[in-house]
Amino acid sequence: MSWQSYIKGFKSYLQLEKSLSANTVEAYLRDISKFVNYLETENLKLNVDEVELKHFEGFVKAISELGFDATSQARIVAGIRAFYRYLLMEDILSINPTELLTTPKRSLKLPDTLSVDEINALFATIDLSTPEGMRNRAMLEVLYGCGLRVTELVNLKISNLFFEDDFIKVIGKGHKERLVPIGSQAVKYITMYKEQVRCHVPIQKGEEDILFLNRRGKHLTRMYVFLVIKECAAAIGLKKIISPHTFRHSFATHLIEGGADLRAVQEMLGHASITTTEIYTHLDRDFLRSTIMQFHPRYK
Repeated sequence: MSWQSYIKGFKSYLQLEKSLSANTVEAYLRDISKFVNYLETENLKLNVDEVELKHFEGFVKAISELGFDATSQARIVAGIRAFYRYLLMEDILSINPTELLTTPKRSLKLPDTLSVDEINALFATIDLSTPEGMRNRAMLEVLYGCGLRVTELVNLKISNLFFEDDFIKVIGKGHKERLVPIGSQAVKYITMYKEQVRCHVPIQKGEEDILFLNRRGKHLTRMYVFLVIKECAAAIGLKKIISPHTFRHSFATHLIEGGADLRAVQEMLGHASITTTEIYTHLDRDFLRSTIMQFHPRYK
Protein backbone atom coordinates (compact mmCIF):
# COMPACT_ATOMS: atom_id res chain seq x y z
CA MET A 1 0.00 0.00 0.00
CA SER A 2 1.08 3.57 -0.65
CA TRP A 3 1.59 6.34 1.90
CA GLN A 4 -1.67 7.94 0.77
CA SER A 5 -3.64 4.77 1.50
CA TYR A 6 -2.30 4.64 5.05
CA ILE A 7 -2.90 8.37 5.51
CA LYS A 8 -6.49 7.92 4.31
CA GLY A 9 -7.01 5.19 6.91
CA PHE A 10 -5.48 7.41 9.59
CA LYS A 11 -7.85 10.22 8.62
CA SER A 12 -10.86 7.93 9.03
CA TYR A 13 -9.52 6.79 12.41
CA LEU A 14 -9.19 10.39 13.64
CA GLN A 15 -12.67 11.31 12.42
CA LEU A 16 -14.63 8.22 13.43
CA GLU A 17 -12.84 6.76 16.44
CA LYS A 18 -11.19 9.83 17.97
CA SER A 19 -14.04 12.20 16.98
CA LEU A 20 -11.60 15.05 16.36
CA SER A 21 -12.68 18.29 14.73
CA ALA A 22 -12.08 18.89 11.03
CA ASN A 23 -9.41 21.51 11.82
CA THR A 24 -7.51 19.12 14.11
CA VAL A 25 -7.66 16.29 11.58
CA GLU A 26 -6.32 18.57 8.85
CA ALA A 27 -3.49 19.68 11.13
CA TYR A 28 -2.44 16.05 11.65
CA LEU A 29 -2.53 15.38 7.92
CA ARG A 30 -0.43 18.48 7.18
CA ASP A 31 2.22 17.27 9.63
CA ILE A 32 2.45 13.90 7.90
CA SER A 33 2.52 15.55 4.47
CA LYS A 34 5.52 17.63 5.55
CA PHE A 35 7.40 14.45 6.41
CA VAL A 36 6.41 12.69 3.16
CA ASN A 37 7.50 15.76 1.18
CA TYR A 38 10.83 15.73 3.03
CA LEU A 39 11.43 12.10 2.02
CA GLU A 40 10.67 12.96 -1.60
CA THR A 41 12.96 16.00 -1.49
CA GLU A 42 15.78 13.83 -0.14
CA ASN A 43 15.01 11.23 -2.83
CA LEU A 44 14.27 8.65 -0.13
CA LYS A 45 11.81 6.23 -1.70
CA LEU A 46 10.75 4.51 1.51
CA ASN A 47 7.56 2.77 2.53
CA VAL A 48 6.11 3.42 6.00
CA ASP A 49 7.74 0.25 7.35
CA GLU A 50 11.17 1.22 5.98
CA VAL A 51 11.51 4.56 7.74
CA GLU A 52 14.05 4.59 10.57
CA LEU A 53 14.83 6.91 13.46
CA LYS A 54 17.64 8.59 11.50
CA HIS A 55 15.14 9.70 8.85
CA PHE A 56 12.95 11.37 11.45
CA GLU A 57 15.99 13.04 13.00
CA GLY A 58 16.96 14.36 9.59
CA PHE A 59 13.45 15.69 9.12
CA VAL A 60 13.48 17.52 12.48
CA LYS A 61 16.83 19.06 11.59
CA ALA A 62 15.45 20.15 8.21
CA ILE A 63 12.35 21.89 9.60
CA SER A 64 14.51 23.57 12.23
CA GLU A 65 16.76 24.97 9.50
CA LEU A 66 13.63 26.17 7.67
CA GLY A 67 12.83 28.37 10.66
CA PHE A 68 10.21 26.34 12.55
CA ASP A 69 10.49 27.17 16.26
CA ALA A 70 10.58 24.58 19.05
CA THR A 71 6.82 24.72 19.58
CA SER A 72 6.07 24.15 15.90
CA GLN A 73 8.62 21.33 15.69
CA ALA A 74 7.07 19.61 18.71
CA ARG A 75 3.58 19.90 17.25
CA ILE A 76 4.65 18.47 13.88
CA VAL A 77 6.49 15.58 15.52
CA ALA A 78 3.44 14.89 17.71
CA GLY A 79 1.33 14.51 14.57
CA ILE A 80 3.81 12.08 13.02
CA ARG A 81 4.02 10.09 16.25
CA ALA A 82 0.22 9.80 16.32
CA PHE A 83 0.30 8.45 12.76
CA TYR A 84 2.88 5.81 13.63
CA ARG A 85 0.98 4.80 16.78
CA TYR A 86 -2.01 4.24 14.52
CA LEU A 87 0.09 2.05 12.18
CA LEU A 88 1.27 0.06 15.18
CA MET A 89 -2.27 -0.35 16.50
CA GLU A 90 -3.45 -1.58 13.09
CA ASP A 91 -0.60 -4.16 13.00
CA ILE A 92 0.84 -2.49 9.92
CA LEU A 93 4.10 -2.09 11.86
CA SER A 94 5.64 -4.21 14.60
CA ILE A 95 7.80 -1.42 16.07
CA ASN A 96 7.40 2.34 16.33
CA PRO A 97 10.50 4.13 15.00
CA THR A 98 9.36 7.48 16.46
CA GLU A 99 9.54 6.34 20.11
CA LEU A 100 13.11 7.52 20.62
CA LEU A 101 12.70 10.72 18.62
CA THR A 102 13.37 13.82 20.69
CA THR A 103 12.45 17.42 19.92
CA PRO A 104 13.49 20.73 21.47
CA LYS A 105 11.63 21.50 24.67
CA ARG A 106 8.89 24.04 24.30
CA SER A 107 9.11 27.11 26.44
CA LEU A 108 6.00 28.01 28.39
CA LYS A 109 4.51 31.05 26.73
CA LEU A 110 1.58 32.51 28.58
CA PRO A 111 -0.86 34.86 26.87
CA ASP A 112 -1.70 38.23 28.34
CA THR A 113 -4.27 38.30 31.10
CA LEU A 114 -6.85 41.03 31.45
CA SER A 115 -7.56 42.60 34.81
CA VAL A 116 -11.16 42.92 35.99
CA ASP A 117 -10.96 46.67 35.36
CA GLU A 118 -9.74 46.10 31.80
CA ILE A 119 -12.56 43.65 31.12
CA ASN A 120 -15.12 46.12 32.46
CA ALA A 121 -13.60 48.85 30.29
CA LEU A 122 -13.82 46.62 27.20
CA PHE A 123 -17.45 45.79 27.92
CA ALA A 124 -18.27 49.49 28.45
CA THR A 125 -17.26 50.29 24.85
CA ILE A 126 -20.13 48.21 23.46
CA ASP A 127 -23.15 50.25 22.34
CA LEU A 128 -26.19 48.52 23.84
CA SER A 129 -28.58 50.71 21.83
CA THR A 130 -27.84 48.64 18.70
CA PRO A 131 -28.89 45.02 18.03
CA GLU A 132 -25.29 44.02 17.30
CA GLY A 133 -24.09 45.70 20.48
CA MET A 134 -26.60 43.89 22.67
CA ARG A 135 -25.63 40.57 21.09
CA ASN A 136 -21.91 41.28 21.39
CA ARG A 137 -22.22 42.22 25.07
CA ALA A 138 -24.05 38.97 25.79
CA MET A 139 -21.47 37.07 23.78
CA LEU A 140 -18.47 38.51 25.64
CA GLU A 141 -20.18 38.09 29.00
CA VAL A 142 -20.47 34.37 28.25
CA LEU A 143 -16.92 34.16 26.91
CA TYR A 144 -15.46 35.62 30.11
CA GLY A 145 -18.09 34.45 32.59
CA CYS A 146 -17.96 30.80 31.51
CA GLY A 147 -14.39 30.51 30.17
CA LEU A 148 -15.44 29.07 26.81
CA ARG A 149 -13.31 28.41 23.77
CA VAL A 150 -14.34 30.57 20.83
CA THR A 151 -15.64 27.53 18.90
CA GLU A 152 -17.74 26.53 21.90
CA LEU A 153 -19.14 30.06 22.05
CA VAL A 154 -20.25 30.32 18.42
CA ASN A 155 -21.82 26.84 18.59
CA LEU A 156 -23.63 27.41 21.89
CA LYS A 157 -27.25 26.21 21.66
CA ILE A 158 -30.39 27.62 23.27
CA SER A 159 -31.43 24.08 24.24
CA ASN A 160 -28.23 23.84 26.30
CA LEU A 161 -29.04 26.85 28.47
CA PHE A 162 -30.29 25.77 31.89
CA PHE A 163 -30.76 29.12 33.61
CA GLU A 164 -33.03 27.66 36.29
CA ASP A 165 -30.03 25.65 37.50
CA ASP A 166 -27.44 28.36 36.67
CA PHE A 167 -25.62 26.05 34.22
CA ILE A 168 -25.00 25.76 30.50
CA LYS A 169 -24.03 22.61 28.62
CA VAL A 170 -21.00 23.03 26.40
CA ILE A 171 -19.83 20.75 23.57
CA GLY A 172 -16.04 20.83 23.74
CA LYS A 173 -13.14 19.16 21.96
CA GLY A 174 -13.83 15.65 20.74
CA HIS A 175 -17.57 16.32 21.15
CA LYS A 176 -17.18 15.97 24.91
CA GLU A 177 -19.98 17.55 26.92
CA ARG A 178 -19.52 19.45 30.16
CA LEU A 179 -21.66 21.57 32.44
CA VAL A 180 -20.37 25.04 33.24
CA PRO A 181 -21.87 27.44 35.81
CA ILE A 182 -23.19 30.69 34.38
CA GLY A 183 -23.36 33.93 36.34
CA SER A 184 -26.16 36.46 36.70
CA GLN A 185 -24.53 39.03 34.38
CA ALA A 186 -24.29 36.59 31.49
CA VAL A 187 -27.86 35.40 32.10
CA LYS A 188 -29.08 39.01 32.17
CA TYR A 189 -27.52 39.98 28.84
CA ILE A 190 -28.45 36.72 27.11
CA THR A 191 -32.06 37.20 28.17
CA MET A 192 -32.05 40.79 26.90
CA TYR A 193 -30.53 39.67 23.60
CA LYS A 194 -33.05 36.86 23.12
CA GLU A 195 -36.09 38.96 24.02
CA GLN A 196 -35.14 42.20 22.26
CA VAL A 197 -32.89 41.23 19.34
CA ARG A 198 -32.80 37.57 18.38
CA CYS A 199 -36.59 37.27 18.21
CA HIS A 200 -36.55 39.74 15.28
CA VAL A 201 -33.80 37.96 13.26
CA PRO A 202 -34.89 35.94 10.16
CA ILE A 203 -33.34 32.63 11.23
CA GLN A 204 -31.91 30.37 8.53
CA LYS A 205 -32.92 26.72 8.35
CA GLY A 206 -30.73 24.58 10.58
CA GLU A 207 -29.71 27.53 12.77
CA GLU A 208 -32.86 27.63 14.93
CA ASP A 209 -31.10 26.36 18.06
CA ILE A 210 -27.90 28.43 17.75
CA LEU A 211 -27.86 31.22 20.33
CA PHE A 212 -25.71 33.91 18.73
CA LEU A 213 -26.70 34.80 15.17
CA ASN A 214 -25.66 37.42 12.65
CA ARG A 215 -28.20 39.75 11.03
CA ARG A 216 -28.83 37.16 8.29
CA GLY A 217 -29.82 34.52 10.84
CA LYS A 218 -26.70 32.37 10.65
CA HIS A 219 -24.26 31.48 13.40
CA LEU A 220 -21.27 33.75 13.92
CA THR A 221 -17.80 32.86 12.69
CA ARG A 222 -14.80 32.56 14.95
CA MET A 223 -13.16 35.42 13.06
CA TYR A 224 -16.08 37.72 13.80
CA VAL A 225 -15.56 37.23 17.55
CA PHE A 226 -11.86 38.11 17.07
CA LEU A 227 -12.85 41.32 15.26
CA VAL A 228 -15.33 42.37 17.96
CA ILE A 229 -12.66 41.98 20.63
CA LYS A 230 -10.10 43.83 18.51
CA GLU A 231 -12.48 46.78 18.09
CA CYS A 232 -13.17 46.92 21.84
CA ALA A 233 -9.44 46.88 22.60
CA ALA A 234 -8.79 49.69 20.10
CA ALA A 235 -11.58 51.77 21.62
CA ILE A 236 -9.87 51.88 25.03
CA GLY A 237 -6.34 52.06 23.63
CA LEU A 238 -5.37 48.69 25.09
CA LYS A 239 -1.77 47.85 24.20
CA LYS A 240 -2.02 44.14 24.97
CA ILE A 241 -2.54 41.72 22.10
CA ILE A 242 -5.74 39.94 23.02
CA SER A 243 -8.04 37.31 21.50
CA PRO A 244 -11.06 35.26 22.61
CA HIS A 245 -8.66 32.95 24.42
CA THR A 246 -7.50 35.90 26.54
CA PHE A 247 -10.96 35.96 28.14
CA ARG A 248 -10.77 32.22 28.81
CA HIS A 249 -7.31 32.66 30.29
CA SER A 250 -8.51 35.57 32.43
CA PHE A 251 -11.52 33.55 33.59
CA ALA A 252 -9.26 30.78 34.90
CA THR A 253 -6.64 33.12 36.36
CA HIS A 254 -9.19 35.20 38.25
CA LEU A 255 -10.80 32.07 39.67
CA ILE A 256 -7.50 30.65 40.89
CA GLU A 257 -6.37 33.99 42.32
CA GLY A 258 -9.67 34.09 44.17
CA GLY A 259 -8.93 30.73 45.78
CA ALA A 260 -10.78 28.31 43.44
CA ASP A 261 -9.75 24.66 43.47
CA LEU A 262 -7.60 23.69 40.48
CA ARG A 263 -9.68 20.55 39.86
CA ALA A 264 -12.85 22.61 39.71
CA VAL A 265 -11.26 24.97 37.19
CA GLN A 266 -10.12 21.95 35.17
CA GLU A 267 -13.71 20.71 34.96
CA MET A 268 -15.05 24.11 33.93
CA LEU A 269 -12.41 24.54 31.22
CA GLY A 270 -12.92 21.01 29.90
CA HIS A 271 -9.27 20.01 30.17
CA ALA A 272 -8.63 16.28 29.96
CA SER A 273 -5.47 16.61 32.06
CA ILE A 274 -4.83 18.67 35.17
CA THR A 275 -1.38 19.53 33.80
CA THR A 276 -3.03 21.58 31.05
CA THR A 277 -4.90 23.61 33.65
CA GLU A 278 -1.71 24.27 35.57
CA ILE A 279 -0.55 26.83 33.01
CA TYR A 280 -3.24 29.11 34.42
CA THR A 281 -1.60 29.17 37.84
CA HIS A 282 0.98 31.81 36.93
CA LEU A 283 0.03 33.81 39.99
CA ASP A 284 1.88 36.96 40.94
CA ARG A 285 4.38 36.84 43.79
CA ASP A 286 2.27 38.93 46.15
CA PHE A 287 -0.60 36.49 45.80
CA LEU A 288 1.67 33.51 46.40
CA ARG A 289 3.23 35.23 49.40
CA SER A 290 -0.14 36.06 50.94
CA THR A 291 -1.39 32.52 50.30
CA ILE A 292 1.51 30.81 52.07
CA MET A 293 1.36 33.29 54.94
CA GLN A 294 -2.33 32.58 55.37
CA PHE A 295 -2.31 28.80 55.12
CA HIS A 296 1.14 27.40 56.01
CA PRO A 297 1.51 26.68 59.75
CA ARG A 298 5.09 28.00 59.88
CA TYR A 299 4.04 31.36 58.45
CA LYS A 300 1.08 32.03 60.73
